[in-house]
Amino acid sequence: MVDQEKIRKAVGLLLEGIGEDPTRPGLVETPERIAKMYEEIFAGMEQDPAEHLKKTFPVNDNTIVLEKDITFYSTCEHHLMPFFGQAHIAYVPNGRVVGLSKLARTVEVYARRAQIQEQMGAQIADALMQYLQPEGVMVMLEAEHLCMTMRGVKKPNSRTVSIVTRGSFETDSELRQMFHMMVRK
Repeated sequence: MVDQEKIRKAVGLLLEGIGEDPTRPGLVETPERIAKMYEEIFAGMEQDPAEHLKKTFPVNDNTIVLEKDITFYSTCEHHLMPFFGQAHIAYVPNGRVVGLSKLARTVEVYARRAQIQEQMGAQIADALMQYLQPEGVMVMLEAEHLCMTMRGVKKPNSRTVSIVTRGSFETDSELRQMFHMMVRK
């Protein structure tokens, strides 16, 4: 659970540390606003993906299910700066599917944590493998990292792509090619 009082105190110290006056009219309510914002953007810390993936539906077919262009916003654990982009998730059902919105909700659970993109993709893939028990899963995340585009090396519009495969997607190159073809359409 987010400790709003600690966040308010820390933001006050941060403002002083950068040479600002936390009692200035434009900043007086900033610590409270940031504490509320952090409660929202780190809500995934308190969530379990099982709550979104536990209800499944039977299917007779085991064709690829792909949900693409799922927008996400996350926070880099190294700099506490945003990274954001799209997630593309595919799985091959093993007799059961989950509602499509549940894939997006699973992305949100992991995006709303301080972390790195590579870990986030692995967490999503592992949760789908654990709770859906499909034949395979593939997750591609494409994101812009503000820690790289607005500071440091300062390379705007650069995107990081990470791919995680599990099960049949690890062993079947045709399945991976189909995923890439479907994502790029």
